[in-house]
Amino acid sequence: MFGLGLPEVLVILAIIILIFGAKRLPEIGRGLGETVREIKKIRSERKAEKTQAKETKEGNIVSDMKKEVNNIPGLKEAREIKETARKVKDITKLLK
Repeated sequence: MFGLGLPEVLVILAIIILIFGAKRLPEIGRGLGETVREIKKIRSERKAEKTQAKETKEGNIVSDMKKEVNNIPGLKEAREIKETARKVKDITKLLK
């Protein structure tokens, strides 16, 4: 625990009890617990935001790549030829 041993932790707890008193310790503990919960909540939200941003960025890269591929000269004609060849193949299968 941060390089502190048992004697150091006990001294710190004794000082805290002397400063705040035994009646206020539950309030302090509750406040610390709520703070830790809020920090965990914020960290998980940020992690989710980073993940979503990364997925969005990857999605943008894929869509940009698709746009670039569609801009390749002759690609549209090649797709049309491939579709025509597939239709001819289907027709010849039906004739057999």
